[in-house]
Amino acid sequence: MTNKNRGLKAITVGVLSRLLQNIAYFAFPYQLVVLLHKIRGVKVGKGSHISRYVIIDDQVSAKVIIEEGVAVTQGVMILTHQRDLKDLRPGMSIMSLDLKHLNVLIKRNAHIGIGAIIMPGVTIGEGSIIGAGAVVTKDIPDFSIAVGVPARVIKSYYEDLD
Repeated sequence: MTNKNRGLKAITVGVLSRLLQNIAYFAFPYQLVVLLHKIRGVKVGKGSHISRYVIIDDQVSAKVIIEEGVAVTQGVMILTHQRDLKDLRPGMSIMSLDLKHLNVLIKRNAHIGIGAIIMPGVTIGEGSIIGAGAVVTKDIPDFSIAVGVPARVIKSYYEDLD
């Protein structure tokens, strides 16, 4: 495949992903939303719900893994890319820096509250709850409740499961 054909294919895939994202944003019921995100490459486990008005990064949507039984509520944003700031120097434009693409893993039975933002490279632990409007910038352990900007764990409840 020539470079020109590869570039055309990448553009076509990108346009399709953005089109499906826009349809999913307004679609209902949640089963249709889940199907549209799966077509985009998001890995979604059985019994997971993705509400309307959710944005899943269209740069590399295949880097998002949502395991079984997860609830992603309205207004959530899941990002897989960000600028690589390691080479940033005074006077440089941030837009001149390369993008880095990182996985996002939301483990089984987690709940992502309304309007939360999940940053690239984050893992949300099994059974964890992310509060409404939280900005998750680092991994959240299993069976934890995290709230705030940036999100911090306020309670772990795995001890109570025995």
